[in-house]
Formats: sequence, C-alpha cells, structure tokens
Amino acid sequence: MGKFGVAMSTELKRILYAEDEIDIQKIVKISLEEIGGFEIKICSSGEELLENYESFSPDLILLDVMMPGMSGVETFSELKKKAGFSHTPVIFMTAKVQTNEIQEYKDLGALEVINKPFNPMELPDRLKHIWQNR
Repeated sequence: MGKFGVAMSTELKRILYAEDEIDIQKIVKISLEEIGGFEIKICSSGEELLENYESFSPDLILLDVMMPGMSGVETFSELKKKAGFSHTPVIFMTAKVQTNEIQEYKDLGALEVINKPFNPMELPDRLKHIWQNR
C-alpha cells in the first residue's frame, strides 16, 4: 500500500517519456519495448507529455531535463498540479549530472536520475530495479 492507503501498482508496464531528440527516442523505444517488454508512449515535448498523461495513465514517467519550450523540471511542476499524479513516480534523464543537480532533482520529488549517455541494454533492468526499490 502506498500513501493514503492506495494500492500501488505492483508491476511496471506503462511508461510515458518526454524527449526532444529523435535518435534518443528511437534508442529508448527499442530498449524499453523490445528488451524490456514495456508499453511506452514517447512525447517530443513537455507540453505533449502533459496532453497525454491522463489518457495514457502511465505507471512511470521519464523526463528529459533539457528540452526546448517547457523543460523537464517545468513539466514536472505542471504534472504535480494534475489529479492523481502524486502516485506516478518520475525519473529524470539528463547529461547534466553534477552531484548538486542530481540532488536538486530529487529534492523536487524525482524518484531517480539516469545519466545520459546510458546503456540501452541495461535501461529496462535499471528501471525495474528503481521501480521495485521505490
């Protein structure tokens, strides 16, 4: 049981991902669908992710930090205003991985921060591990 006695989803299945770089989108899609067996919806911006959040109802959200328009941090702030969002963990993916920046993202409420570049073969297991230990 999670906070407020709400049952938490036991298995990670549906991932909503915001990433503006097409090449990274393709790598993550192959990694998470083909290797990980997840259902993934990729959005090219924070705005697109916000539009798809409720209809897709993800178990987990992956957010690129640096995107044109709305950054990952700004997207996260907007997500927090949505009903039912408090039960959806967020993981930031970024090349900006100074210790103080990682701590800032966690202080905002992020579950974890994944460094770019990442190993696509290991990404699904890494997400499963983070999910199980949340």
